[in-house]
Amino acid sequence: MVNRQPPGPTLHAHIRCVCRGFSRPLVAALQHGWMTLPRFRGRHTECACYFGFVLATLIGIHATRADDTDLLEQRAFRAAVDRVAPSVVQIETVGGLQRIGKLLTGTGPTTGLVVGADGHIVSSAFAFLHRPDSILVRLPDGTRKPAELIATDHSRMVVLLKIKPDGPLPVPETAAEKDIRVGQWAIAVGRTFDVKRTNVAVGIVSAVGRIWGKALQTDAAVSPNNYGGPLVDVRGRVLGVLVPLSPHSAKEIAGYEWYDSGIGFAVPAEQILGIVPRLRKGEDLYPGVIGINLRAGNPALGEAVIMAVRPNSPAYDAGLKEGDKIVEIDGCKIVRIADLKRQFGRHYAGDKVRLVLLRNDKRITRELELVARLEPYEHPFLGILPMRDAPGPGVTVRYVYPDSPAAKAGIEAGDVLVSLGGKPIEDRDELLRRIDAFQPGDEIELQLRRGKKIRKVKPALAPQPESLPPEKLSPARKTVKPFEGERPAVGVVPLKIPELKNDAWAYVPGIYNPKAPHGVVVWLHAPDAFDWDKSLSRWQPHCDAGELIFLAPKSADPKRWTPAELTLVRKLLDEIGSTYTIDPARVVVVGREGGGTLASLAAFRNRELVRGLALIDAPLAGPPGENEPLKRLAVYVAKAAGSDKAKQIERSITALREKKFPVTEKDLGKKPRDLNDDELSELARWIDTLDRI
Repeated sequence: MVNRQPPGPTLHAHIRCVCRGFSRPLVAALQHGWMTLPRFRGRHTECACYFGFVLATLIGIHATRADDTDLLEQRAFRAAVDRVAPSVVQIETVGGLQRIGKLLTGTGPTTGLVVGADGHIVSSAFAFLHRPDSILVRLPDGTRKPAELIATDHSRMVVLLKIKPDGPLPVPETAAEKDIRVGQWAIAVGRTFDVKRTNVAVGIVSAVGRIWGKALQTDAAVSPNNYGGPLVDVRGRVLGVLVPLSPHSAKEIAGYEWYDSGIGFAVPAEQILGIVPRLRKGEDLYPGVIGINLRAGNPALGEAVIMAVRPNSPAYDAGLKEGDKIVEIDGCKIVRIADLKRQFGRHYAGDKVRLVLLRNDKRITRELELVARLEPYEHPFLGILPMRDAPGPGVTVRYVYPDSPAAKAGIEAGDVLVSLGGKPIEDRDELLRRIDAFQPGDEIELQLRRGKKIRKVKPALAPQPESLPPEKLSPARKTVKPFEGERPAVGVVPLKIPELKNDAWAYVPGIYNPKAPHGVVVWLHAPDAFDWDKSLSRWQPHCDAGELIFLAPKSADPKRWTPAELTLVRKLLDEIGSTYTIDPARVVVVGREGGGTLASLAAFRNRELVRGLALIDAPLAGPPGENEPLKRLAVYVAKAAGSDKAKQIERSITALREKKFPVTEKDLGKKPRDLNDDELSELARWIDTLDRI
């Protein structure tokens, strides 16, 4: 009897798999043919063998076609590279600085792309940060020509070079930015290792409009080996010029840490060609700013509402105010923060923009000229500490600093500040934000309540103090009642971020009350010096007295911290913030030696969270960022004259003060060491005063 059992879904799937690429009717016919084999009584074996022969033949054809496809792809990639290669040059730099921040620089070759037959070449500014003494360009035929750096675009991080060629240079074809699609092939081309051969990495365009509209993103391997070279399509057309960039920073080396990670950026060729005429004139280009802070929120969702206007800025001079909503720039509609950032990303310092604002539902038009730099901002100081349990509205004064504007105006502990500039004060955080719209020297009008009496004072604000905190402070809360009810874990709490190797622990005071926000101290230990029990025994009394949560992660490598562990600090802060009620004015990162250097990176990378940075025998990891109205940051530095890092620490202090950050210095004597008990108590009081106004 003939077996009529159908082949089942597995065989059907196999047929579909091996016949991928053939027409649907043919695949269906093969499947149908197998099902009808049993009809041929007495010839089942022969038919099965015949069908197997046909199927095997088709599988062989499919494999051959797959091989052919791979070969065709390789040929297409090679043809694309060959087409652009005559325009790709090697660049050598000689001399200059050996270090940019913490990054060692070298004089190895890099890549450039011809953009003018007369000898104009663009490259990544990354290769020229060390300001080389001389630049040499090697053409694909081996000819070496001296080059002059004409100008730098500090927004898109490209440079324009000029050589004097013996004849016209080949200029590559470029692709229009509007025609570039996510998912299309992208080939990163460099000429780094051998002047006669290009180095190539293949990937796709993984995103467009990145870095606020200034870059394409690719998963092709991008590194210093091809920075400055072209990203091309399969037709050999230039999509963009490869550069290191970051959506989180505009610093010179931003984005470098991502090299060969599957995240690479290229400035679209169309944008490059648009700026070359300005660069040819020798005009350095800088990102343009107007001096505003926007309401915090997701850039993809939040509206562009102004939260603060920087004094002495174009926005300040144009009369922009807190609460204004930007709805249009140069005729382009602005719906989200991301729209605003993209529009500003297209502009440079010196460009004029036309803004349309909504103020109390009334449309207002302002024209502003963008600037490259704003005058360093300095947070003003009234001279009080606020109580933390006053019911409000208003701010109850806990302490008045001697000789401060508040003291000179006659403000006393126990007074309640009820209005600023004629507008009611809700609480401490609102008063801090509103005070930051002013600058030292400005006179403000305050109304305060003392008992049943109301009086007005007009203090002139001062700079933030740098002196050590007073030795005796009254409690920030009048009463501390035991909490009754459900609350998160207190005491020692082990923490673990699943995707990271590091262990971490937190200490939460037993008096923790979800209704009483606590500060957070992140302790980053010195290399080879992690000791949880010792650290906890020293910090626990200060945490209990000052309502602080102590957080101590352990480096993955006991001997050192790595920049990658910045992610650990942020994730731990987010974890604590999602579980406990945190006082945003008292979040501090403290570190000793290598832990201090990482602490400085964490503080400046997370300015929206961190309000205090304490460095013990440690310099900054690099130049400090800008001081900003809505992102207060105070710095405590403990230093020793005999430290091998003493000069670096002094330079860090100078750089911080140039940016108008308040720096409190503590002398540790001749030899570097950890803080003793009295000094740790002093640091705890410094943390307690970070919510000063």
